[in-house]
Amino acid sequence: MKKTLFAALAAMTLTVCSSAYAEDLEFLLHNDSSSDLVEFNISPASSDDWEEDLLADGYLAPGYETGVDIVDGLTTCIYDIRGIFADGSEAEDFGLNLCDLGEYTFTD
Repeated sequence: MKKTLFAALAAMTLTVCSSAYAEDLEFLLHNDSSSDLVEFNISPASSDDWEEDLLADGYLAPGYETGVDIVDGLTTCIYDIRGIFADGSEAEDFGLNLCDLGEYTFTD
């Protein structure tokens, strides 16, 4: 079972904190879709469950971006991403190498 991540949204930066034993992962998240991003999850690819919502009652409007820092203490770079939008649509992407990614964009 996955280790629970703790999230905080402040000054348009998402930060996931638990342990700092592994190198931090950072990337830029873009919402180029036509709907507000209302839920955002990142989970290690080895897990069968989604971690908690990193937007935590917030949202990312179309045309905006935010920085994401993952400090989960894991030594993996491979994660799955899920976004849920205000219009009811959902997007999932699996097996992403976040160490090399640099940025991720949700589109329609």
